[in-house]
Amino acid sequence: MKSPDELSPVEGLKTSSHYLRGTIAQELASDVPSFNKDSVNLLKHHGTYQQDNRDDRKAPNREGKKDKSFSMMVRTKIPGGKLTSDQLLAQMDLCDEIGNTTLRITTRQGLQLHGVLKSNLKHTIARINEVQLSTLGACGDVNRNVMCCPAPHDGDPVHAEMQALADQLAAYFAPRTTAYHEIWMTDNATGTEELVGGGSNGHEIEPIYGNRYLPRKFKMAIGLPGDNCVDVYANDLGLLAICENFEIVGYNIVVGGSFGVTPSAAKTFPAVAKRLTYVPKEQVLAACQAILEVQRDYGNRSDRKRARMKYLIADWGLDKFKAKVEEYFGAPLPAPHPEDVVGFDDHIGWHPQGTGKWFYGLNVENGRIKDEDSFQLKSALREICHTLKPAIRLTAHQSIMFCDLTEAQKPALEGILVRHGVKLSHEISAVRRWSMACPAMPTCGLAVTESERALPGIIDQFETELARLGLPDEVFTVRMTGCPNGCARPYNSDVGLVGKTLGKYTVFVGGRLLGDRLNVVYKDLVPEAEVVPTLMPLLVYFKQERQPGETFGDFCHRKGVADLAAWAEQYTTQAAS
Repeated sequence: MKSPDELSPVEGLKTSSHYLRGTIAQELASDVPSFNKDSVNLLKHHGTYQQDNRDDRKAPNREGKKDKSFSMMVRTKIPGGKLTSDQLLAQMDLCDEIGNTTLRITTRQGLQLHGVLKSNLKHTIARINEVQLSTLGACGDVNRNVMCCPAPHDGDPVHAEMQALADQLAAYFAPRTTAYHEIWMTDNATGTEELVGGGSNGHEIEPIYGNRYLPRKFKMAIGLPGDNCVDVYANDLGLLAICENFEIVGYNIVVGGSFGVTPSAAKTFPAVAKRLTYVPKEQVLAACQAILEVQRDYGNRSDRKRARMKYLIADWGLDKFKAKVEEYFGAPLPAPHPEDVVGFDDHIGWHPQGTGKWFYGLNVENGRIKDEDSFQLKSALREICHTLKPAIRLTAHQSIMFCDLTEAQKPALEGILVRHGVKLSHEISAVRRWSMACPAMPTCGLAVTESERALPGIIDQFETELARLGLPDEVFTVRMTGCPNGCARPYNSDVGLVGKTLGKYTVFVGGRLLGDRLNVVYKDLVPEAEVVPTLMPLLVYFKQERQPGETFGDFCHRKGVADLAAWAEQYTTQAAS
């Protein structure tokens, strides 16, 4: 067993990397189609993962092994999911010219390109920066994309102020190393360096991170008690805006949310965040820095499986953690404000912005922007961006919002969507609208089974059975991942489907839309074809014995797994007789 003082190999790599440089530049000049292991780890901080497309592996070689088909996933960090039509068009151009022709909205309000060859990587990242976007810190052991409620409710200052804070936090906690600019935006012919992504004042010294950066990834989100659309409780650090008379007076801070789990390691577990404190809005940046610095200095750098901040809090206890944060903050921290999450808005459909303009939220199934047969979403988005030029917002539910539209433009937007075979928001079932899946197969190296490619068929089955049961409009979240790492936030949803082995899933129940409670295991190793039949008896039970206003997740939580399983067994036996 490792000593707590023994650094993991990745810690040594970061320390010796000369602030994330390593040998990336030299390997980019090589014709070898993949990067070495050390560069793969450093590249994450630059916003890109090396992947192996298992669908495209070549025939076995002379040794009987299949050659891997390497490509890169490139993730753009977009604080609060705010971008322009021109920026979205630029990303769609890249997915057609360089990627696999699809673009994906992430569960953290970013964008991902898939299928980028190593030989095209530098050109891709430079192109992204040309439109004033950046991939720096979209992955790696730093603060990731700062999430924020994206709704442009312009009639009050609250949403704009939250979104400005997201921008501030993203800039403040961005890596400062100039390695990003040197590697990706230096013209090889002239040596000219254009500083765009990552800030114009980049320098080699990292004033917050130091040369080892953080022990592990760190995630922040900003939401409202009445609208927890960003799932603040799923983040290392969540901020809930506390308002009086339509003005933000301060923030409740929650800490220690994280969903990554290693099945073979019982020492790992998912966690929703804990309520830590309330701070006036003038102190929120300093409080966030104190929390991140405590994790930087005391997080586990020996065992990456236990390096997230949730484990530091679990090992210390919240009181000790808070005391250390107060030490770094330089003052006592009060108890949290009594307000907590009470609502969730996915911002789908038409909404007035409060200034005579409108925004429209369009559900994008599993975030995948593509053209496929009669479904031409990517082409529709191109026409919308070229002709209507709306402001664009991405949601934490992998959907897209078209903003700043006039009353006269509303029929034009809907007409473009309909003409391209894209269902309007009101035509999408409740169960599909509230579902999410991670990419999983074939490109994610951690996936053990399907997710994005499996969930639509499962939702088809749900739609049929819920209609038969008389519950077609029931709102409950269904989230699916191809492994236990929790990228689609399956552990706080009403129904979580987590890949356990090829073609089989662990079924979780009892979370809820508000996102502040973990669900629990209902059944393990459920084959894909049995997922909906396994859950339908519970929905029958729910329909018969729910309390007024009770959600499916709350019902399962109230009944408990033993009661649910006993009822389902009796129901199934009676139905078969």
